[in-house]
Amino acid sequence: MSSRLNSSLATLLLIAAPLHAGSLVDVSVVDPGGNAFAQAQFRGKSYIAGEPGARYSLHLSNRSGERVLVVLSVDGVNVISGQTASPSQQGYVLAPWQQVDIRGWRKSLEETAEFYFTELPDSYAARTGRPFDVGVIGAAVFREVPPPYVPALPPVGYDERGYGARADGYTRENSAASKGGRAERRQAPAAAQESQSADSVTANAPLGTGHGQRRYDPASTTQFQRASNRPDEIVRVFYDSHESLVARGIWPTPPRPYYERAPRAFPATFAPDPW
Repeated sequence: MSSRLNSSLATLLLIAAPLHAGSLVDVSVVDPGGNAFAQAQFRGKSYIAGEPGARYSLHLSNRSGERVLVVLSVDGVNVISGQTASPSQQGYVLAPWQQVDIRGWRKSLEETAEFYFTELPDSYAARTGRPFDVGVIGAAVFREVPPPYVPALPPVGYDERGYGARADGYTRENSAASKGGRAERRQAPAAAQESQSADSVTANAPLGTGHGQRRYDPASTTQFQRASNRPDEIVRVFYDSHESLVARGIWPTPPRPYYERAPRAFPATFAPDPW
């Protein structure tokens, strides 16, 4: 009995550290000052408590020494395209060990519309006719196809007899091979673009996420070829209002202060004068 009690209490532990949900990418929800929202772990899921009107960003941290693609969704909506979210859609590319804050719905390569917590009817998902998946943030992470291995050219042997002829011949062959290689490299991005077109961008009532004020938030495009069509890992963070999470038994209620004044048998050292 006691072990079960200790286990259930452990599931309600609040943490303010980033969510380490996998080996590739950390995801945490942060306020405008960069402070991570506290998280409650409950039945294997992570929850945060939001307040209507509060702005937030998604802090992504690449934990690997390779580029990764992170397809982000909020309330079941892709944060870049605004489409109903699917792992096959475009996302943000993170360089090795890179950290980045995603502050809102991407409107262009120059602007985003800020994320903020709001009541369900005002959420971007509800206002676009998709209120059914409000309350969850998702990140589908993909590894990249490794670059092809190019073996080193063998060393050229030296022989005084006919050295000039062999050297000239080697130079001509090497020059032709180099030109061919440059031509293949010039064609490679186009082929990758055909296979992965526009794949990436280099960024009590249920609570939802609104479409807030626009802000300057530049990004650029890049090419990314996924190593697999299936995500290497998926991170999910659920959220709701504090009151709702408490009512559902997910968020721990703060302990009530307990004051008990016990009567004292000897309250004074000496007898006071009567009044």
